[in-house]
Amino acid sequence: MTDRKPQPSCAALIVAGGSGRRFGGERPKQYCDLLGKPVLRRTVEAFLAHAGITAVHVVIDPACRDLYDAAVEGLDLPEPVAGGGARQDSVRHGLEALAAAPPDLVLIHDAARPLVDAQTIGAVIDALARHPGAIAAVPVADTLQRGENGLVAGLVERAGLWRAQTPQGFRFADILAAHRAAAGQELTDDAAVAERAGLPVALVPSKEENFKVTTPDDLTRAARLIATTLGDIRTGTGFDVHRFAEGDFVTLCGVRVPHDRKLDGHSDADVGLHALTDAILGALGSGDIGSHFPPSDPQWRGADSARFLRHAADLVARRGGVIAHVDVTVICERPKVGPHREAMVARVAEILGIASDRVSVKATTTERLGFTGRGEGIAAQAVATVRLPG
Repeated sequence: MTDRKPQPSCAALIVAGGSGRRFGGERPKQYCDLLGKPVLRRTVEAFLAHAGITAVHVVIDPACRDLYDAAVEGLDLPEPVAGGGARQDSVRHGLEALAAAPPDLVLIHDAARPLVDAQTIGAVIDALARHPGAIAAVPVADTLQRGENGLVAGLVERAGLWRAQTPQGFRFADILAAHRAAAGQELTDDAAVAERAGLPVALVPSKEENFKVTTPDDLTRAARLIATTLGDIRTGTGFDVHRFAEGDFVTLCGVRVPHDRKLDGHSDADVGLHALTDAILGALGSGDIGSHFPPSDPQWRGADSARFLRHAADLVARRGGVIAHVDVTVICERPKVGPHREAMVARVAEILGIASDRVSVKATTTERLGFTGRGEGIAAQAVATVRLPG
């Protein structure tokens, strides 16, 4: 019987400490929405889903902690590492944090490369069995011209030229020592740090899709590429009703609204979130809210309905999909929804982890007809559009 060699431990170090000055906009590019998810979340999920990765650590700018927490909410990640003034410093800080329980291997990856695929990650890991370092890269295909004073000064031979990408993988002890030795130097990437330390670095063919989001046009390009893989477009509907009981507020779409009564029913009786949860589950063909959270189970008594909606969103993510849009209509005479509409939109977007312009909350009455018209309760209906691979 032959003993099988144990699989080496491999940590992914996601570098997300940049300010994104070239990108512009109100927030760093790694926290911008990319078809329903922040760029950083898509990057982190790619590594969490890979069987060869044993841990994922993220290096951030501490000033962006709130953005980071929102971007990775619900993901099983350790405390983020505080970055430094330059990318090289951030990587070194991340490596030092890993040194407390060092992995055998480490893959260093830019947070702004959200379309990295499993094949590329695996190929870099495999190359480390033969080389101290390995980087994802694509051969230069375009004609290269040298320029002087705005004029063509000669053709540059492109044979043997590659464009470096990430992940860049290394044996952990080697790259930690190399980064410590290079502190204070200004080197272009981790491969350059390794080369300076005399470590051979292998080139691993990657894909053009593994580009770095640097400009708003890059973000649009990334969204188009993702959309082409999510061709299974699903629509689900949901409907819910709860009666009034003694109380002094109602919870609608995750927002506490003052009222002279409360809603009675499953969990916190949030008809808006219940209808929306059923709409998403319906789009997935995954039953209804009662099959996932039985009202007979006492653990759900008084529970925050945000847990139900987040569960439905997680099911979409596990299938590699995105929530494209949701629309909720609250049906009642009172309380008035209008003054709370913006807060409801923001809360639903936060729970689902999508941009607020992908959420609609409306309200209507039944012209005093029926049980809602008589003020006996509140109803809600919802529609959810989901895109899945296929």
